[in-house]
This record gives sequence, C-alpha cells and structure tokens, in this order.
Amino acid sequence: MYEQLANYISHKIKVNEDELNTILSYFRPLTLKKNELLLTHGQTSQRTFFVGKGCLRIFFINEEGQDATRYFAFENHFATALMSFITGEPSEELIQAAEPTELLYITHNDFYLLLDRIPQWEKFYRHYLEKAYVNNTKRLMSFLTQDATEKYRQLLNEHPIIVKRLPNKMVASYLNISQETLSRLKSRIRF
Repeated sequence: MYEQLANYISHKIKVNEDELNTILSYFRPLTLKKNELLLTHGQTSQRTFFVGKGCLRIFFINEEGQDATRYFAFENHFATALMSFITGEPSEELIQAAEPTELLYITHNDFYLLLDRIPQWEKFYRHYLEKAYVNNTKRLMSFLTQDATEKYRQLLNEHPIIVKRLPNKMVASYLNISQETLSRLKSRIRF
C-alpha cells in the first residue's frame, strides 16, 4: 500500500526520494471491516485517509434521521471530514467503511507538520482542496438543477464504480433519491 501511496503522491507533486520517504513515514496502516466507523457525529476529524483497497463513505444524518452520503473514496483516493479537519470543530459527518477496507492514514498534526517541512506538500494539499471544492460544487449543482434520471445518468457516466460495487441503499443516499426510484431507474437505464 505504501508503494500505491508513493505513486499517487509522485503523480501529484515533484519530490525527491528523501522527501517522499519522509512523507510516507508519517502514514500508518489501518484495516477496517465492512460498516466499521472511523468517525462519528460530534468527534473532531483528526486523520486523513488514503484508500489502498475498499471504499470509505462520508455521510451525515439528516433531520428525518436518514443518511445522506456526500462522498465515496475508492482505491487511490483520499478522504476525511474536511470541514472538521480544517476547523478543528466537531464533525457533522461520519466516516464508514462501505466495504472491507485497507488504508493508510496521517494525523492532523503530522499533516500540518509536513506542510512546514516539505514545501511541495503544500502544493499537494492545494490540489486536494481544489479537487474537493470542484467535487462538492458539482454535487451541489446536480442537486439544484437535475432530476433523479439526470443525476443517475451522470453518476453512471462519471462514477459507474459506485453503482457496480455498492448497495442500492448507499447509491440512493448519494443521489438523494429513494431506493424505489433508484430501482426504477436501474431497470430502465443500463450501463
């Protein structure tokens, strides 16, 4: 998994071997069972995760007590409850293993220590923040401008892995539609 992370980092920023080894030295492995929680509502997000195998789901519980999924992180993606990670405030979001998952994590303190020690890590962080902003803005726009059919078609086009690997309940939560609506869409619209 460390080699996987090294390749990911090397594709995002230019670092020499010593810098890359320093970055990797701050990451620790963690294995999760399906549905295991990494962060619950009200905890402060103190770690950022790199998924080596499996899938993390970031979600919150709405006023009706139903979960609403914001993000899925599959292999070779980073994930955290970013707002809490940045502000240090309690998280509204939960982080859960959607599948059996193997990951590497870095603590908040170590992440910020790297920002001081390795100048290129700041470029890596900026890339991460920009990607998160674009993803979140696209999701918000889809909620405001698309109906269920358009959202499902877009999901199939941009992230078919979500539909292929995850249960309907999670996919529906991600699309903000009912499971019944998702079932109807799946019967009408094929890959």
